[in-house]
Amino acid sequence: MAPGAADRLADLSDKDLLQLHVEGDEEAFGELFRRHKDRMWAVALRTTRDPELAADCVQDGFIAAFRRAESFRGEAAVTTWLHRIIVNACLDRLRRRKPTSELPEFELADRHDHYASTEVRLDIHEALATLPEGQRAALVLVDMHAVPVAEAAQILGVAEGTIKSRCARGRAALAERLGLTPGRRPPGDRD
Repeated sequence: MAPGAADRLADLSDKDLLQLHVEGDEEAFGELFRRHKDRMWAVALRTTRDPELAADCVQDGFIAAFRRAESFRGEAAVTTWLHRIIVNACLDRLRRRKPTSELPEFELADRHDHYASTEVRLDIHEALATLPEGQRAALVLVDMHAVPVAEAAQILGVAEGTIKSRCARGRAALAERLGLTPGRRPPGDRD
């Protein structure tokens, strides 16, 4: 980034940065990338469950956003628009992927860690991996990234009711896979 560009761009809104990019500012999109790359990486990683594939999806998504910036209509937040592009890049890559052997499991934490929260996280990760794409994407956005249902619906290009139903079905499936019943604690949960 050119000297002074960071200062000039730091106080601008995401929409202003995107507009500057469309108008030809060579630094504006870089600032958007800097602001949102970590969050988009987290969404891609949870969607694909594969760090290398997630990196490819983030790259694909940001390249698509760079090229299609003029298509942004301003009806939603720039982050909503970016989420949708990244999630779509993930879903596209997952659909095209045809594994020839069992894929290695991505570990969220060291399995030798004896803290109950780590065990629960790993159990949830494994159960989440068994859900259909739509349910997993909805739960990752709504439950793991605290994206409002309306925004998640925009990101995934479906109705709000669809997000609610995917989340409800996904939560029920997770509870069943984790062996949770009303009044029962998750495995590894201690007082």
